[in-house]
Amino acid sequence: MNRLLLVLVLFCSASLLAGCNTVRVPMEMNHNMNSMNMNVTPTKSDWKTPTIMKPNKQVPISIFIKDKSGQLIQKFDTVHEKKMHLIIVNKDLTYFSHIHPVYKGNGRFDISAAFPAGGDYKLISEFTPKGSGDNGVAQHVLHISGEKPAAMPIVPDTSLTKTINGKEVTLTFDHVMARMNLNMTFKIRDAKTNKPASLQPYLGAMGHCVAISDDWNHYLHIHPMKSDWKKSKVTFMTRFPEKGTYKIWGQFQQDGQVFVVPFVVKVP
Repeated sequence: MNRLLLVLVLFCSASLLAGCNTVRVPMEMNHNMNSMNMNVTPTKSDWKTPTIMKPNKQVPISIFIKDKSGQLIQKFDTVHEKKMHLIIVNKDLTYFSHIHPVYKGNGRFDISAAFPAGGDYKLISEFTPKGSGDNGVAQHVLHISGEKPAAMPIVPDTSLTKTINGKEVTLTFDHVMARMNLNMTFKIRDAKTNKPASLQPYLGAMGHCVAISDDWNHYLHIHPMKSDWKKSKVTFMTRFPEKGTYKIWGQFQQDGQVFVVPFVVKVP
C-alpha cells in the first residue's frame, strides 16, 4: 500500500511540473555563463576583426562557433527569431547595443558595427547549437583606438521611474538580494495621458532584459515570465549571482519602434 501511494505521489508531482514553465536561473559569466538556462552548451569561439578599429567607423566582425573539441558547429536553432543575439557594452556601461549577426554557414556569423568612442568594449554572443537543448555563450573584448572619454561612475539610481521617448517607465522588485530568485516588473505608461502604453511583441516576447555587473563579471539575459498587456506590465524572473551594482536595460517595442530603458541598482 505504501508503495502504491509513493507511485501516485510521484506521478502527480511529475504532472504538475509538466504543466508549469520551468524557470532556470543564471550561472556565472566566467565559464561561458548563460542567463536563460541552467545548463550551458560547452563551446569555443574565434573572433575575426581588423587589426586597427576606429570610432564611428563600421567594423566587420566574424564569429566562428566551435564545439568543445574544436570542430565548427554546422547548425543552430532560431531562438527569439534569431540564430544569434549579440550584446555590446563599453567599460562604464554607458553604451549598450543588442544586434543580430547573420549566419553564413560552417559555424560563421558576420556583422558590422560602429563604436562611438575609443576604449574597450565587451561583446557577448548567445546562440543555440541544433539539438543541444541549451544555449551557448561566447565573449570577446575589442579595443577601439582613438580618444577615450572620461569614465562615468556607475551609480545606483535614486529613483526607479524614468521618462523615455514619451513613456514613463517604473521598475519594481518583489525583493532584491543576491543569490535569490526574484521578480522584477516594468510598468510602462504614456507620460502625458498616464494610460498604459500599447506594447508590441519584440523578438517573440513582450520584452527583453539584460543586466551586467559594473565589473563586467556577471551577465544576465532574461525573458519575461508573464505580461499584463492591458496594463503594460512586464515581469521578469531572475537571480543576481553576486552582491554588487548592476546596470539593467529593458527593451520594449511600441508602434514598430524599439526603445531601451536603463536602470542601475545595488544588489545587497
